[in-house]
Amino acid sequence: MPPVIHWFRRDLRIADNTALFHASQAGPVIPVYILSSWSKYHAWTGSNRQQFLCGCLESLSKNLETLDSRLIIRKGSAVSALKQLIKETGATAVHFNRDPDPFGKKTEQELAKLCMDLGIECCGYDDVALHNPSEILTQSGNPYKVYTPYANNWLSQPKPSPHPKPVSLNTPERISSLALPKPAYWNLPESNAKLPEPGERAARERMRDAVSKIIGQYAEQRDIPSLDGTSRLSQDLRFGLISIRTLYANVTAALKSADARSQSSIAIYIKELAWREFYFAILHHFPHVLEHEFNKEWKGLPWEEPSENFEKWKSGQTGFPIIDAGMRQLLQTGFMHNRVRMITAMFLTKDLHIDWKLGESHFMQHLTDGEIASNNGGWQWSAGTGADAAPYFRIQNPWSQTAKHDPTGVYIKRWIPELADVDPKKFQAPPENGLPLAAGYPLPCVDHKTERDRTLAIFKKHRA
Repeated sequence: MPPVIHWFRRDLRIADNTALFHASQAGPVIPVYILSSWSKYHAWTGSNRQQFLCGCLESLSKNLETLDSRLIIRKGSAVSALKQLIKETGATAVHFNRDPDPFGKKTEQELAKLCMDLGIECCGYDDVALHNPSEILTQSGNPYKVYTPYANNWLSQPKPSPHPKPVSLNTPERISSLALPKPAYWNLPESNAKLPEPGERAARERMRDAVSKIIGQYAEQRDIPSLDGTSRLSQDLRFGLISIRTLYANVTAALKSADARSQSSIAIYIKELAWREFYFAILHHFPHVLEHEFNKEWKGLPWEEPSENFEKWKSGQTGFPIIDAGMRQLLQTGFMHNRVRMITAMFLTKDLHIDWKLGESHFMQHLTDGEIASNNGGWQWSAGTGADAAPYFRIQNPWSQTAKHDPTGVYIKRWIPELADVDPKKFQAPPENGLPLAAGYPLPCVDHKTERDRTLAIFKKHRA
């Protein structure tokens, strides 16, 4: 039988992979991953994510060997690289899982034209989400703009089951391949962050731990940044190390056997999966959100030019302990607790009056789990400009947020060693004496109350 190509993208696994499963039914499979051609700087990624990607590709390559296969690495324009591979191998089809962002969709359109010109099949599949954005619509057939009715519809729909893992791919020999990449391929330094273990096996272990130990207490612990109270599977879903179908199947199985209290927590966790797909749907139906405010009422807000305070925010030197702890966690680990992501994002937009797009890009450059749709949705939510966003007048106070979510200062002291010996109650209000909380730690760069009043005035004036 002539071979077919499976183009790996953000589905770096062999288990429950929709396109790979269908490709394995069609003939010998040529698995390929195509390295992007940008170099040194990218507004949407950086060393952390690329290093994690490299580890995932190495793991995938080893896993494919168990299926009588190997990973072919090519580089450059995806369509050009696939065209060359088709000519080399005589492949009769290209199988791939569809991308949720507009950049990937544009490439898919170009690939469809190429396959039509060459007279071969172009087989795209939905894999990244439980529901395609066009499946969850209002009764009038329009996309949802508010989460709750979207979630109610999403929760009511039957969910797809996992696909079986292929037994063998029978990949033809003598197909040239580049070496597996390192961050240096993109002219990036090795990451110094403490990243999760890459690869499908490690991701499945994290999923088992999350299902058995975390999600049953999710309601009580998810907003406490000092605890490991969240699933920590976001990077695994982002790179497709686990399938959303497999995760959902495991979570719902746990739900059936849990006690009432745990069932309540697991139900909340499932709604977080719906949030993920809500933001996929927003990006699908309203791709302008990557460049403009979702809510047109706030388009053209007069954001301030980034200044010294923006640099303090990025480096965790604002003098607001909860902000600085979050930003330092991001720099040191490539991760930030979700509650703290909201607090730091709202601080940048509402206390420093800096454009959310700059914060969005900074997060994407450092987050190992950086997901375009969710990151954009989170930033626009915090800025008050997005779909079902926090109202512009709901401005989180970093001091009271600290008292609520880190009252004993465990999280803050973990990431700010200068404050190790400071009474945690001092993290819950501005310094009273005008002196730093500790030697080497800065005073607050702004007065929250003053900047809150400024934000309210700015938004009111713009709306008027």
